[in-house]
Amino acid sequence: MYRIVKVLNNNGLLTLDEANREIILLGKGIGFCKKNGERIDHIKDAKIYELVSRTNISALQMVNGIAPAYIEITARIIDEAELQFEKINHDILLPMADHIALAVKRAKEGKELPNPFHQDIMAMFPDEYKVAEKGRQIIKEISGTTISEDEAGYITLHIHAGLSDENVSEGLNTARLVKKTIGTIEAELKKTFVKNSLGYNRLVSHIRYMIVRIIKGERVNIDMENYAKQSFPKAYVLAQVICEDLAQELGRNVAQEEIGLLGMHIQRVL
Repeated sequence: MYRIVKVLNNNGLLTLDEANREIILLGKGIGFCKKNGERIDHIKDAKIYELVSRTNISALQMVNGIAPAYIEITARIIDEAELQFEKINHDILLPMADHIALAVKRAKEGKELPNPFHQDIMAMFPDEYKVAEKGRQIIKEISGTTISEDEAGYITLHIHAGLSDENVSEGLNTARLVKKTIGTIEAELKKTFVKNSLGYNRLVSHIRYMIVRIIKGERVNIDMENYAKQSFPKAYVLAQVICEDLAQELGRNVAQEEIGLLGMHIQRVL
């Protein structure tokens, strides 16, 4: 049993379930002739989106500022994500719908938001990015507006948030740190990596997981420090500098074995 809080449109309802949880129901015609405050039974074939907000903002406050079409667009993108990943947290529905609504508005006004971490996000989250690219097609199909690849990068972070315990701002900060680290390596080695190359993607992936381990206080079960220090001292020293910088940025201690492991990855791209 659900109590309708707000009729979004003919295809959507914001409701409270019997446990007083905020639920969005989406399905063809389910909102037709319904009224706020009305109680309804479970609706066959309706898609259920349980909303667990990470902020103090209620779902009602959020949906009041989002055109229902963008909620339907986002639901379809979540469907695509579930085909790719099987399971994704539905609490990304409204934050991502809000972002998409703003992205479409910016595209229409010719004021699209640049994404300096686009390449890094693609390399860090390739499967999520594929879903975001399908999302661009869905947005075009329903809204008639094409958003940029840069915006697809931001949508990727929303999808990643639905698959992990990271929120969008944390994912963006990880992308920033990856980009900064890659820039340090390129400057020191006096070379520019070919984006989307195998070597570049491997290095980005390693740095991303290293940052996650540092944040969570996890340690790798392999210690290559002495080998790296003796076999490729230049790469080792550079890895040492990078790990010291990450420790300052993150306010966390970096396990010593991370230096040797990063040194090995740097050596591979020399």
